Amino acid sequence: MAVLGIAIIVVLIVALKVHAFLSLTIGALFVGVASGIAAGDVTKSYENGVGSVLGYVGVLIALGAMVGKLLADSGGADQVVDTLLRGKPGGLPWKMALIAFIIGIPMFFEIGLVLLIPVVVLAVRRTGARAMLLGIPALAGLSVLHGFVPPHPGPLAAIGVLKGNVGITLALGLLVAIPTVIVAGPLFGRLAAKWVPIGAAGAALEVGSGHHDSEPAPHAAAHDAPEQTTHGPQHAAPQPAAGTTRTRTPSFAATLATVLLPVALMLIKAASDVWMSKDNAIYPVLQFIGDPVVALLIAVLLAMYTFGTAVGFGVPELSRKIGESLLPISGVMLIVGAGGGFKQVLVDGGTGTAIAKIAIAANLSALLLGWIVAVLIRLATGSATVATVTAAGIVAPLATGLSTTHIALVVLAIGAGSLFFSHVNDAGFWLVKEYFGMTVGETIKTWSVMETVISVMGLGMTLLLSTFL
Repeated sequence: MAVLGIAIIVVLIVALKVHAFLSLTIGALFVGVASGIAAGDVTKSYENGVGSVLGYVGVLIALGAMVGKLLADSGGADQVVDTLLRGKPGGLPWKMALIAFIIGIPMFFEIGLVLLIPVVVLAVRRTGARAMLLGIPALAGLSVLHGFVPPHPGPLAAIGVLKGNVGITLALGLLVAIPTVIVAGPLFGRLAAKWVPIGAAGAALEVGSGHHDSEPAPHAAAHDAPEQTTHGPQHAAPQPAAGTTRTRTPSFAATLATVLLPVALMLIKAASDVWMSKDNAIYPVLQFIGDPVVALLIAVLLAMYTFGTAVGFGVPELSRKIGESLLPISGVMLIVGAGGGFKQVLVDGGTGTAIAKIAIAANLSALLLGWIVAVLIRLATGSATVATVTAAGIVAPLATGLSTTHIALVVLAIGAGSLFFSHVNDAGFWLVKEYFGMTVGETIKTWSVMETVISVMGLGMTLLLSTFL
């Protein structure tokens, strides 16, 4: 029944182009009825699953989106890029990977992609380098963080399903992410640049040209405003209302501190869990401020200053931007919630237990099974989020009784599997193709192979860590 349910979801998403939320809901209800759950209890099971995931994960996704929106609109992301692009051209691939790594912590993949690719194309034009030499490291940094590290939806959903620890998963995720980005980014980028030796092209070329030219605009406007008023009202350009545009750019230090604050707080909490006695007076304080909800809330409040009032935005404008940040993530949250509902129906119908028995008989660990299931669903549906949530639900019975460290490794293995070989059924595939002006074949040689390198490297790192932890 689980196989049929997954097949229904795949057909609905891939062949009939039905939205993933509806597809997961239909698949969940089918599995519930077919598994023998009482008809009146199927929807209750689904609703409980949706609520259990969104009650926690939904808040974190929303707070992460707020930080990402303020980071982009304040010019903080540009400040990071400008600072790290100084120096010798030979270090650009590594700097691009580092930029993507930093920006990818709070930002969703699509937001980071739209932000960074024009910068990559601009750097390609200035240096004359091949596009993939700089593009692959940036793409790798964003993709790895999206698949492995909270507060991104996939890892958070898997943590919620498997009842893992966000701080420990974050710490181990960063540990896995660093070598994975190095291998799949700057190192593979050299090979990809030879396979597809293109220069600056595609949709990002025009955007990239304008990106650099527009950077001084806020400063220029501030300097030119007094001069414009001397020409009389008939020549004065209309001025935006006070507090609606930024007049300054946040410093590199302020930007970095704001983006990394929630990561630091969650890592401190994880460290206190391991090394500090629960009787210590400061332990409850560290537990509170290191809780993901509190850590991200503190980051949002800090961002409202460093990326908001400190750069010229008024409070009403900040409220508008925060409201806008929630619009693009509504679909993601619904998909995550529906995935949680599908998971709960699998559990309540006994499917998860049955699959766990088969896996045990086949001598497959939860880590390896999670990766394989995520790979298969990723290949079929193209959605990393659907693959992550579904795989987590299937391996949940096997994860029962595992330590928080090993549950974190299972989450990372599932995240690695969810990134395997992005192809034509993945929106990210077409974004990369169009931005860089590549053919389908060239995109497969570069982007799709890079995603596969990330997936295999991620699995290898989690298997390696599991032998020591």
